[in-house]
Amino acid sequence: MSTISMPKKEKASAESSAPPPAASQGRIALGRFRLQVDRQTKAAYANLSDAEKAGKEIKKAHPIVQVSIYDAEESRQTVLD
Repeated sequence: MSTISMPKKEKASAESSAPPPAASQGRIALGRFRLQVDRQTKAAYANLSDAEKAGKEIKKAHPIVQVSIYDAEESRQTVLD
């Protein structure tokens, strides 16, 4: 009976062994006004009116979730009702 041995792997550096992140794992391009649903950032807008419009549509479709808009420049969060 013979034994089979696996070939030895070469040690790779930590940088080269980590795969690049998938496109879906990338960060959202953050604007000043960030739309958050249940404290998770879903989108970013350059002006407040666009963020409020999108937030109200989400709140209308899903009244149970908490929808808010975070102003990154003033560090202020506004919860939509």
